[in-house]
Amino acid sequence: MDLLLLLTSALLCSCGPVNTESVFQIASVTLSIEPRAAVRRNTNVTLRCQASVISLAQLNREYTLYKDNSVIYNKNTSSKEDFLYHLPEARVSNNGRYKCMVRIMGQEMTSKSEKLTVTGMSPPILHADKSRTTEGEGVTVRCLAPGETGSFFFFFYDNSSEIHDEHRNTNQAEIKLPLSDVGAHMIHCIYKVFIMSESVTSDESNTVIVTVEELSIKPFLEISPVNNIYEGDNLTIKCSILGFNQSHKGMNLLLNQGTNLLSVGNATAAIEYNMMVEATAPTLSFDCRLTVKNLIKVDTKTISVTELFSVPQLIMSPPEVFQMKPMTLICKSQHVALERVNKEDLTYSLDPAEHFLTPNGAGIFSGRALKNEFNYTCIAEAKGIRKRSGTLTITPKVPVSVPSIRVADWPILGESFRIFCQSSKGSGPITYSFWKGKTQMGTPIIKSFGQPAYISVVINDVKEINLFTCKANNGGEEEQQSAALDTAVIEPITNPILTVIPDPVEGNDLYLICSVQGTPPVTFRWFRHDKETPLKVTTSLSNNSNYQITGLSKEYSGMYYCEADNRANFKVQSDLVDVEVRMALWKKALIGGVLLLVASLLIMVSCVLYYKHRRGKRETAAELSVKPASPKSDESLTVNLTHDTEVYNAATDAVSFYDDKEGRVTNGTRGSVASLPADISNRSSYSIPATV
Repeated sequence: MDLLLLLTSALLCSCGPVNTESVFQIASVTLSIEPRAAVRRNTNVTLRCQASVISLAQLNREYTLYKDNSVIYNKNTSSKEDFLYHLPEARVSNNGRYKCMVRIMGQEMTSKSEKLTVTGMSPPILHADKSRTTEGEGVTVRCLAPGETGSFFFFFYDNSSEIHDEHRNTNQAEIKLPLSDVGAHMIHCIYKVFIMSESVTSDESNTVIVTVEELSIKPFLEISPVNNIYEGDNLTIKCSILGFNQSHKGMNLLLNQGTNLLSVGNATAAIEYNMMVEATAPTLSFDCRLTVKNLIKVDTKTISVTELFSVPQLIMSPPEVFQMKPMTLICKSQHVALERVNKEDLTYSLDPAEHFLTPNGAGIFSGRALKNEFNYTCIAEAKGIRKRSGTLTITPKVPVSVPSIRVADWPILGESFRIFCQSSKGSGPITYSFWKGKTQMGTPIIKSFGQPAYISVVINDVKEINLFTCKANNGGEEEQQSAALDTAVIEPITNPILTVIPDPVEGNDLYLICSVQGTPPVTFRWFRHDKETPLKVTTSLSNNSNYQITGLSKEYSGMYYCEADNRANFKVQSDLVDVEVRMALWKKALIGGVLLLVASLLIMVSCVLYYKHRRGKRETAAELSVKPASPKSDESLTVNLTHDTEVYNAATDAVSFYDDKEGRVTNGTRGSVASLPADISNRSSYSIPATV
């Protein structure tokens, strides 16, 4: 009797309520290699360990990463995110097989191993400890490389699929393979021997056939009702075991919907779970899981659920609204199961409640847009089912401001330049148009807020610059127009003229005046034709400037010119001007006085010589006159004077002194030759009659 009471007490304790917060199950663990299993050197490789855990609470997980069955990394985390292990710039030393193990509160599961890369020799020999087993039990196999030595990798295959690898420093490896699928499994192995940095792969071993028999128990899932299920209906779900007997120990039941754990139980009591259906998806899937040691058996059923009403959609009319302008929010469910719910039973509301909008019908709310951005969601509700729309963010548009029109740089006549138009306020996109007078230039330009629009134009008259305007519009009621473009226009330099003032005379100052047409400031340069370096460089705010030469001398005679340019960067050059420095007036007067004095002296000398010459002729004539023995009044004596006479020589000397004498004046005309006496200027010989 006491023994019976003790057994009853133990049974009641074992069948007591289960702490669902500590109940969980590791559904699967997988390891993947990214970007692929065979990569080139320097490729960044990521090992991704993905664990699917069925639980009610967020549990702490311990990840252990293996390379060739050696632990290379451990990490504890409570995150559900995949565990990533990075191999930056992979090298040959990273070759191997990797696997991931997840441990949660003493329960663990290891992924299949994945090979990052890895051929005879004596055939391997495979031994198995048994040829028949049941679900959940494993088989112990040993792979032997007879007569081989070195560092080995042993690979085990199930129906040509690699299921396990083992690293050994001896020529054999023994492992226990968990065979869970019912039926015949054809197991074989191969091995690789690593010699330095290379490996050699063996042939396949003999094949061992291991048959796995199905357990007599399995989970069973029942759902009621099965058909014609609507949102809000009550659902009864049962999870139980078929074929249970007391010989099966260590069994657990789990009921889950996806990754959401609904309930847990044990082998002695089925799970019954009631719930109100929510149409989170068109179909709902439920799992009844039976765990026996390392074996997991699952019964899955899927039901279809019809929505009472669809998730509401919240839209705004018009699609765009400006600050403080009328707007309407419309909240509607597109699909309603009228066979289960009336339209009057379906209500709509806005969140937040202080929405400053007035209800204007079922799901219609009207009012004016605020000045700032605001968020709304709407809620549809019927028969205890509440569904919330997505968040609608309303950003009221700012009306566009009057645009400003400008140029980026000084416009130059005859050259292309850009005109910019931009509004300082206004929500984008903003459409800009450019106008010249009443004529639109080109097509409208659409820009985001903060981005100016521009066009390229050419003008040939300064007055054209004030004809340009631009307009801006961002969909508002009014189009804004800028003021007329007002900016200075640069006229390129033309018509350079070099003027010399006054006449160039020795000792005076001279001004070389360079004048142009064009927009100041103007940079002037003066040059002498035979020199490359400018005589003077200056920038003037007027259209002319001068270069002064002080104390003129003959050295300044030559050809001169000037150059000019302005911000148009177009250089022009004047014609050459010949500057001839003339003699000073006082020098001319001095030379004239000297010449006059010399001429006076010559005239005096000539007069003296002439006087002496006349007197000598008379005396000679008197000496040659002789009266005859018998006077002859009608006869006369003629005496010829030849070139050898003194009188001739004296006269001709005077004439030769003035020959070829001339003078120059400042106007360039030549002076006249000094006059000779009238009675000798036109003859070279003459005779004097004499009476004897």
